[in-house]
Amino acid sequence: MKVHYMFKLVRFAVPLIMAFALVAGVTGTSQASSVPSIAIEAVEADKNVTITGINFPTDLKFVVRMGAYGTYALGGIKAGKVETSADKFVATFDIPAELKGAKRIAIRLDSANGYYAYNWFYNNTAPVKDGTEVSGGYAGYPTFTITDVERNSAVDIEIKNLPVGQSFTVRMGEYMTMALGGIEAGKFDSGEGGTVKKTFSIPAALADKEKVAIRFDSPEGYYAYNWFWNHSTGAAAAGPETPAYTGIPTIHIDAVVRDGKVTLSGKNFPADKTFAVTMGAYGTRGIGGIAAGSYASGAGGDFSGQTFNIPADLAGSYRIAIRLATEDGFYAYNWFFNNDSE
Repeated sequence: MKVHYMFKLVRFAVPLIMAFALVAGVTGTSQASSVPSIAIEAVEADKNVTITGINFPTDLKFVVRMGAYGTYALGGIKAGKVETSADKFVATFDIPAELKGAKRIAIRLDSANGYYAYNWFYNNTAPVKDGTEVSGGYAGYPTFTITDVERNSAVDIEIKNLPVGQSFTVRMGEYMTMALGGIEAGKFDSGEGGTVKKTFSIPAALADKEKVAIRFDSPEGYYAYNWFWNHSTGAAAAGPETPAYTGIPTIHIDAVVRDGKVTLSGKNFPADKTFAVTMGAYGTRGIGGIAAGSYASGAGGDFSGQTFNIPADLAGSYRIAIRLATEDGFYAYNWFFNNDSE
């Protein structure tokens, strides 16, 4: 099988992939500064696909697999290998014969060290347009804003960056629940994706609630959530309190003192939240881990220089998971190599 490699630094910005890759930790010579991800650069129908890798750890071997759309290429057909010499690279891989004729194809890169990234692409001939805009695979994640409210009756939303061909269920619930397990308030199909405007009725059980949470989910894991003031026109997303939070919080490992402490930075944290910090064995995501402190988000947004002591029970561990979580469902996690690194 023919595989072409063309490694180079890429200066243009590429959006994050919706299906996030495993977040890397820190080690001496092989480290990822953020989440490894892949963007689709060009496709020759039934022949090959060219990808850009971003934020990859260096000096590691990755196996490339392709599979049916929706499988994330887990257990997919081997389509080549990549040996990373830089954190960003461009490479081209032949589309396996078994997938020729498929409308959409999943692609995945895995390493034996636990790093991975995945995406998908339309199996149509589609060269990159201008170096930043990709024809084919979906990048980023859907978000939406509240545009109008009729008290106790309906809410209008504007959705951006919808993936194509997805069926979404809309739910509403109590404020701060993110509408998880909420009352079904409608369904919609994303069609060609992109930006759309929708209107949904407010369930009777939520009548007279001051604030209401709203979310939509697809069976393939795409989702977005927000909340709104249950006041008529003009008071939808602005009031005397903090504006609605959108997106997801993430954390990055900045430095480690072996068996001593770990320093974090974070992005897109919600305001006025207290996050419990826990650490545990690699692979646990810090769930049920050992208490290691707390972080108060204050005004929210980004932070840096937050340092937490590594619990004595984890001393000598090769890799450690760390998690920041609130009681009302916000969380972020990562892991790190328990080696001295700055």
